[in-house]
Amino acid sequence: MTALPAVSAGLIEKHLSVLTRDIGIRLAGSDGERRSAEYIADVFRGTGAQVAIEEFPVFQRCVEEEHLEVFVDGTWQVFPCSLFSSTPGTGGALVEAPLVFFDAPTDYARPDLSFLRGKAVVHLGCHIESRDAYRRLLAAAPAFLLFMDVRYPGVSPLADGMFPSYTRDLGALPTLNVAYMDAWGWKRRGASAARIRVRAEARRSTSQNVVADLPGSDPRAGVLYGGAHHDTQAGSVGADDNGAGVVTLLELARVLAPLPRRRTLRLISFGAEEQLSVGSAEYVRRHRAAVEREGRFMFNVDSGGSLLGWTELNANGPEAMIAGLTAGFRRLDVYPAVTRDVVPYTDQFPFAVAGVPGVWLSRRNCTAGRFFHHLPSDDMEHLSCDVLATLAQAAAGVLGEWAAADALPFERRIPASQRAAIRTFWDDLYGGWAGLR
Repeated sequence: MTALPAVSAGLIEKHLSVLTRDIGIRLAGSDGERRSAEYIADVFRGTGAQVAIEEFPVFQRCVEEEHLEVFVDGTWQVFPCSLFSSTPGTGGALVEAPLVFFDAPTDYARPDLSFLRGKAVVHLGCHIESRDAYRRLLAAAPAFLLFMDVRYPGVSPLADGMFPSYTRDLGALPTLNVAYMDAWGWKRRGASAARIRVRAEARRSTSQNVVADLPGSDPRAGVLYGGAHHDTQAGSVGADDNGAGVVTLLELARVLAPLPRRRTLRLISFGAEEQLSVGSAEYVRRHRAAVEREGRFMFNVDSGGSLLGWTELNANGPEAMIAGLTAGFRRLDVYPAVTRDVVPYTDQFPFAVAGVPGVWLSRRNCTAGRFFHHLPSDDMEHLSCDVLATLAQAAAGVLGEWAAADALPFERRIPASQRAAIRTFWDDLYGGWAGLR
């Protein structure tokens, strides 16, 4: 068997530098995202892979001004904020409203949300728990929404977005993220009102999926997928989220290209993940029949490079799949934690909807995730190229073995305990198979 080449930490650093320093912020639909897709395609081609760029429509977040003032301690004071993607601005008008705090984890249990009417709502939590909850929130007719990420007691507002299918089906209000500690101060100091002025639009644009094939010798043996995303959130160069995943794919292509294999390895760098895996969902919808027929496994890498932390595999698949992966990682002295939750916020999820078992590899550095995500501080200083190289080497070993094997060591099966949750999230968050057409 051909020896597996070594993954290069130096090449990982080089590719990360291009994505984060030379190109920078890569919002879905932007020139930066397109430039990153073209760079990724060129590197893939250099490995000998067969490369295609598949475009799809998105709405690009275009913001000229986002301004927030809160009336606290008897004066209007300015605070930082970040407009959610897929939500409107105020048309440049200054909109003022009384301030009210909404404890989202418990207040959605209230039978009546009319107390929010006409208010500036400080929403404790940056995710809506369900389509029904969002419908009730909009029906209450707040003036605007101020979301805070309750996972971290941060001093800066994170960038985030509303689920595109929610905006399409139910509408949207001006929605801004605010810093956790700012909101804490408003509550402590008795803030009574807020006003915002936002000049912004959701501009029609295109995003890109970059698809690189390393063909197998037996078309009937199926396809092993690898995935990551090259777009970022607003204001962030996204070194970990998810430059780390992209450079892992680039090194997987380089080291696996020379190896013989029965199964095709298809490595895809997705666009528009930060709008809720829009690129991944688009790929699976567009190629549904082939994915359902040929897909055997999906290995997704998102946020795997944190300097300090622990590696985690979130798995939607049979126990034999998990055992094979963890054994491969342990050969390189990596002992990943394994979770089996259904997580709809990754590019692995739409493949699970199509019945393809898989995992999402990441590294956490705090129990809530990663403290620098969706912030300007998600830069190369927070990453370890050596850690990324080790994880890529472990993944390459497993993928190389499975691509060449006469038979995979696991069934193509999603556990029954996960299938119901997968379907519920797909219909609720993504709009089902119809999507955003």
